[in-house]
Amino acid sequence: MKNFIVLSKSSTDEEFHRENLTLTLIPGLPDDLAALILSFLPYSHHARLRSTCKLWKHFFSSKTLISFRRNHLHSSGLSHLLCIFPEDPTISSPCVFDPQNLAWCNLPPMPCNPHVYGLCNFTSIGHDSHVYVLGGSLFDTRSFPLDRPSSSSSAFRFDFMTQTWESISPMISPRGSFACAAIPNSNQIIAAGGGSRHTMFAAAGSRMNSVEMYDIGTNEWVSLDGLPRFRAGCIGFMVGEGDDKEFWVMGGYGESRTVLGVFPVDEYYSDAVVMELKNGVMGKWRELDDMWEEGERRKLGRIAVIEDVNGGFPGVFMLDKSDIFRYDRASNHWKKETSLPKKLTDESSVGFVALNGELHVMGSASDGDATEHYKSRQHKRSASLFLQIYDPQNMIWRTLITKPPFLQPLDFKTAVMCTIRL
Repeated sequence: MKNFIVLSKSSTDEEFHRENLTLTLIPGLPDDLAALILSFLPYSHHARLRSTCKLWKHFFSSKTLISFRRNHLHSSGLSHLLCIFPEDPTISSPCVFDPQNLAWCNLPPMPCNPHVYGLCNFTSIGHDSHVYVLGGSLFDTRSFPLDRPSSSSSAFRFDFMTQTWESISPMISPRGSFACAAIPNSNQIIAAGGGSRHTMFAAAGSRMNSVEMYDIGTNEWVSLDGLPRFRAGCIGFMVGEGDDKEFWVMGGYGESRTVLGVFPVDEYYSDAVVMELKNGVMGKWRELDDMWEEGERRKLGRIAVIEDVNGGFPGVFMLDKSDIFRYDRASNHWKKETSLPKKLTDESSVGFVALNGELHVMGSASDGDATEHYKSRQHKRSASLFLQIYDPQNMIWRTLITKPPFLQPLDFKTAVMCTIRL
C-alpha cells in the first residue's frame, strides 16, 4: 500500500522520528501493516472512526479500503449489513445496520427531483460495493391530476467507496413493486413485472409483464421475454451460480375484481414462473403449479432467501403471521419450519430478511402489558427494534434489541430493505 508519509529532504533523524510518529496511521507501525489492521474493523464503525484524525479520515474515505477488505478478508469476515429505507429516500436518509455489532450508520439521502415526491414501492438491491434503487411509485407535479400516482423508471446507485449517489440509465419501462435479482458472478440485474400502485392507493394501479436486464458495465437496459401473465407485487431470486442459472418469480397479483361492483379486490397468484439462463443466454419462461391449496392462505407472505454456499437451490422461507414456512421444491409446496418464540404486536408491520445465513424477523414484541403498551405509544420516537433471529441449519432462535436512529418507529409495511457485504 502506498505510504502516507511525506517528508522534506532537509529533515533530520530526530525530525524524521517525530514525523514518523505523527504522520503514520498507527504510531510505531508501518502504514501497510496499520492499514491491514484498520481494514479488519467492522464497516459500521468506519463513519465514527473518520473523525479520529486527518489520516484516518483519508483512509476510511479512500476508494481502496473496501477492495482491501475484499482481498484480505474471507467472505465470512466481511460485514453482513442490512440497508434500510424507512420512506422516500430523497427526504429521509437510509441507514445501514450491522446486527453482529449492533451498530447503525447513516447514509446520505438520494438526489432529489423537485418535481416528484412520495417515492415508495421501489426496489433496492446490493451488488458488489453498491446499492441500487430502482423504479417505484410516486407523484409528479407535472402530471394531471396531481393526486394520481405514477410509476417511475428512474434508477440510482450508491457507491460505498465514495459515499456518493449517482444516477444511472433509467429502466425501459416504469415500474414499482416488481421482482428483481442480481445474477451471480456477473454484472447484471434483472427486473420483472410490476406496476404503478402507490401505498396511498392500495387498490389502484396498473400491472405489467415486461422483463428487462441491466448491464452494469455498459449502463444499459435490454428487453427480455415478458412474463406469461401480468404480475405485480411479486418477488424474485436467483438459483445456481454456474453456467446454468434460473430466475424465479413468485406470488404477486394480476387482474382484480370488484365486490358489490364497488370495492376492488386483487386476484393473488399462488404459483411461480421460472426463466432459465444457460451460458448467459436467456431461455423461455416455464410455469409451475400452485404452491398451496385453496383456503390455505390468500397470498404469498413475506419471503427471505438464504443462498446455498454450494450453488444449489437456496433456502426459500415465508413468514405467515407467526409461522415460518420453507419451500419444498420437490413437492412444490410450503412446509412449516418453525414459529416465532414471541408474538409481535403488529403482525402486518414485520420485517423479514435473510442475513449471513440466518432469518431476521423484526418488529415490536407483544408482552401483554397494557401499561407498557400505552407508554410505548406515548414514546414512539424512542421505540426499540426487537429482532428474533433463526438459524435454519441448527434450528436455534436468539433475540436482539437495538435502537434505530430514525425519528419515527419503522413501518415495515412500506420500508424497503436489502443486504450487502462490505
